[in-house]
Amino acid sequence: MNKIESSFLHKDQFGQDFLWGVSTAAFQIEGAHDADGKGSSIWDVFTSQKGKIKNGHHAITACDFYNSYQNDIQLIKELNIPNFRFSISWSRIMPSGTGSVNQAGIDYYNKIIDCLLESNIEPWVTLYHWDLPHALEVKGGWTNRECVTWFSDYVKICAEHFGDRVKNWMVINEPSVFTGAGYFLGIHAPGKKGITNYLKAMHHVTLSTAAGAKILRNLVQDANIGTTFSCTHIEPASEKPSDVQAAKRVDTLLNRTFIEPILGLGYPQNDLPVLKKLNNYIIGDDLNNLAFEFDFIGLQCYTREVVKSSILIPYIGAELVSAEKRNVISTDMGWEVYPPALYHVLKKFNEYNIKKIIITENGAAFPDKLTNGKVYDIKRTHYIQDHLEQILKLKNEGYKVDGYFVWSLTDNFEWAEGYNARFGLVYVDFETQERTIKQSGLWYSSFLS
Repeated sequence: MNKIESSFLHKDQFGQDFLWGVSTAAFQIEGAHDADGKGSSIWDVFTSQKGKIKNGHHAITACDFYNSYQNDIQLIKELNIPNFRFSISWSRIMPSGTGSVNQAGIDYYNKIIDCLLESNIEPWVTLYHWDLPHALEVKGGWTNRECVTWFSDYVKICAEHFGDRVKNWMVINEPSVFTGAGYFLGIHAPGKKGITNYLKAMHHVTLSTAAGAKILRNLVQDANIGTTFSCTHIEPASEKPSDVQAAKRVDTLLNRTFIEPILGLGYPQNDLPVLKKLNNYIIGDDLNNLAFEFDFIGLQCYTREVVKSSILIPYIGAELVSAEKRNVISTDMGWEVYPPALYHVLKKFNEYNIKKIIITENGAAFPDKLTNGKVYDIKRTHYIQDHLEQILKLKNEGYKVDGYFVWSLTDNFEWAEGYNARFGLVYVDFETQERTIKQSGLWYSSFLS
């Protein structure tokens, strides 16, 4: 009998109020990139540029969730998953990012919300999952301080049209990732580079997060309001003081820079001096306006990173030692499989004054193959089980963790990796759009039943 069959885990061990779900994002699953009045997003433009996405993949069709949402929601129901996290495409609601509202976009998300509720599945809406309207990027995107107003207007439209039925909201997804990869490194949309672009985007996104949350609080009765942060367990490559200090700087950048101002602690400038450059963009009452008392914080953790000092890397003076160089087990993304990372991250974030902590993404990409109508993704099943064991260990020690959402429902468009990295509980044949529940999905369904 293998571990999958004999796993001692049962959902009751986590408590009756523990939340179980699955997560997705609009650009990664919807397709229908210009259907029914939708405007272009920065990812529509980025994926159309040669050499940006592995194998030249694009998301014009993606998983065709736009047309097959009813079938996919039925799959969620079959899998016994009670909570579904999805994002709204800003450019589907407001094609130019500001001004006129596209009624067809409103109607589409209303249909999704209604279908979920009719299926007794609770909708969890992410307002921004990386797909800024291209028309706003032309004006500077997140580097333009006006984006706080643009985003606020968009949130207001969503709250007014969906707030009567949607009570669970996530304002912005993983700001450290889309600002770092999109505005500093240039490897994600919109492909900008440089410390100035990055710092401007960082500050404006953080201001927008709080501003959007305040609008939800004012407009949506009984709203459960959160926002999500990417977080990674950081360890030094050695006990040398230079490596220890390098790891502290990387930890500050990846795990503290975005959440601490939201919690009213300001930017951690003393532990990462380059952040003092943010003072060039902080004006008026900004520091007070960064803070908001969220009902929950979503944490998204996949791995750990090992860090060593490097005088060659500007601003941070550190570099990551890859999983490949360390000769450890890793996923298709090159991320080390290290379940204790989730335990350490949760323990660390329990030190903050946070009402509730939900793991809003956790999962793994492996080279799945469809064989005789089945997908035997044993590695992913073990990955989920092992991470749940870490959550249970933490809960049994008295620490706070209130829910777990698997990334992702289906295989999808994995940003710069295209369709090469499969994260889904459900296998997608991207030529036929046929769905097949994987072994991990069957296990999760049984676990939740």
